[in-house]
Amino acid sequence: MIRTALLLTCVLTLAACETAKGAGRDIEKAGQAIGNAASNVQKAL
Repeated sequence: MIRTALLLTCVLTLAACETAKGAGRDIEKAGQAIGNAASNVQKAL
């Protein structure tokens, strides 16, 4: 029983790390898009 609980905890921890890493990439891409849009607006002014 303890072995099963430990294995499940490890799997969930690894899944959470991958989810956080993916979210970080998405947020970074959104930030870059906003930065590019701001640069384009500045150039247009």
